[in-house]
Amino acid sequence: MNSLRPIAAMCLTLLAGSLFQPHTALAADSNNGKKLALQWCAECHLVAEDQAVVSGASLPSFYDLAKDGSWSEDKLKTFLMDPHPKMPNLNLTTFETGDLARYISSLK
Repeated sequence: MNSLRPIAAMCLTLLAGSLFQPHTALAADSNNGKKLALQWCAECHLVAEDQAVVSGASLPSFYDLAKDGSWSEDKLKTFLMDPHPKMPNLNLTTFETGDLARYISSLK
């Protein structure tokens, strides 16, 4: 029983150390963001040059949003997590909103 204490203490130390290590955030993927934009947003917004059709010409394009200095990537992510009432509830994951915001920001 006493021989297990040093091993248990070492395991707890390693576990505690791993819990407090800084984790690097996964970089957002603008290519996946474009795929999501074409899938979910292209029906109403102009999201890409190679987009087939856009029905909501009066809505801001993703190019307009990218050039508008008031829309930072972080602000876009926050907005996409809880879009305004006229937008459909997309139920995007945190990673997907990051990818979509990164794609929009890349269009500057």
